[in-house]
Amino acid sequence: MSRTATPMADTTCRNISAASAREGKMQRKSPSSSSGVFVKLSGIFLVGLVAWIYHVIQPPPPKICGASNAPPVTSPRIKLRDGRHLAYLESGVPKEKANYKIIFIHGFDSCRYDVFPVSQELVEELGIYLLSFDRSGYGESDPDPKKTVKSTALDIEELADQLGLGSKFHIMGFSMGGEIAWTCLKCIPHRLAGAAIVAPVSNYWWSGFPLNLSMEAYNQQAMQDKWAVGVAHYAPWLVYWWNTQKWFPSSSVIEHNSKIFSAPDLKLLGKFDARTHYVAQIRQQGEYESLHRDMIVGFGKWEFDPMDLQNPFPSKEGTVHLWHGTEDLVVPVILSRHISQKLRWVQYHELTDAGHMFPLADGMPDAIVRKLLLEG
Repeated sequence: MSRTATPMADTTCRNISAASAREGKMQRKSPSSSSGVFVKLSGIFLVGLVAWIYHVIQPPPPKICGASNAPPVTSPRIKLRDGRHLAYLESGVPKEKANYKIIFIHGFDSCRYDVFPVSQELVEELGIYLLSFDRSGYGESDPDPKKTVKSTALDIEELADQLGLGSKFHIMGFSMGGEIAWTCLKCIPHRLAGAAIVAPVSNYWWSGFPLNLSMEAYNQQAMQDKWAVGVAHYAPWLVYWWNTQKWFPSSSVIEHNSKIFSAPDLKLLGKFDARTHYVAQIRQQGEYESLHRDMIVGFGKWEFDPMDLQNPFPSKEGTVHLWHGTEDLVVPVILSRHISQKLRWVQYHELTDAGHMFPLADGMPDAIVRKLLLEG
């Protein structure tokens, strides 16, 4: 006996077929659906990673002296045109009675108290007034978030004007302060009576250096300093992170690594004992606004090349002296030697068996000052 398909059975078969088709489609869509979830999760992870990176490379806000929960102001200060304060220290004879007025520019990781120890005998003999100051971000001077290559030179000019130093004064810069002395010769040459540039830091990327020379000097650094200086030049936005992270060694100068000192320097380290009463002041407003910004500006892109400077004293009314030790492991002497060959009007003094800290040797501050003031 034959059987005839009923409408109900036919409907049931169609429903089963449709359900099977939908299930097949769902199974076919499943891989792309998983892929979409993965993309979303990857996107969330990437955003989180970027946010974390941005957070860790941002320096903390500075602890500006005199503000709430910040270091106190203990030194005299002037207020600059842009509202910043500049702390200073006067020594020597009163400026009203001085025959010579010298503004000292301190180096990296230093402050106003690190002025060269010129003897009292020479100060009185020649009538010398000495003025040192905290460069922006150091000690008790306000940070300068807009700091450029020429900023410190303009600060010096304003400091001299507010303290009534007269139309001309001498400058003396050491290490990073020596590098800044070049900017004074560029930006305020009409205010200078002479300059002593002592063991100056040089920017490896100044165009006046032949490539082979700058590479030779760059490679004389310890590996960690090559990286630290390279980051300051090529990725300044990473300087804070690089010098505070714990994965790789940061700047050996910031770490106070004794390996940066040559044998002649090691003999002078006992002189640093005199810094114990003020060393905590140097970085008190934060390392970024002092050390790190110093590196960013010092090793960044300059608006001029010191080797293109013209003689600021064509009538020999003043002199520029450049001093460097042959055993300097912090700043290679070959760079200063090349600068002296390019700038024939600079009086170059290369000291054998002397390291970076030679100005602290007995009698050296007096010798540097005598050359600056008396020997044209």
